[in-house]
Amino acid sequence: MPIKLNLDRVMLERQISLTELADRIGITLANLSILKTNKARAIRFSTLEALCRVLQCQPGELLEFVSGAEGAVSEDQQGADV
Repeated sequence: MPIKLNLDRVMLERQISLTELADRIGITLANLSILKTNKARAIRFSTLEALCRVLQCQPGELLEFVSGAEGAVSEDQQGADV
C-alpha cells in the first residue's frame, strides 16, 4: 500500500510509549500496534483525529505517500481496518 503511517517516528519524537498512547486515545494495544507496523489497510478519521490530538501533530506528520516498490505490501502482510 502506498500510504505509510509514520507513527513510530512521531511517538519517538514525543517520547510516548505504545501503551500510554493506546490508553490516551482509547484504542486497543493490538490495533495501535497494527497501525505502528503499517499493517492496517485503513484508518478511521476518529482514530486519526485522536492520534493528532494526543500527539499534537497534523495528519501530514503521520501519513506519507510512498510510490513504487517501497509502498508495496503483500496480501499476507495486510492487516485489519483500524
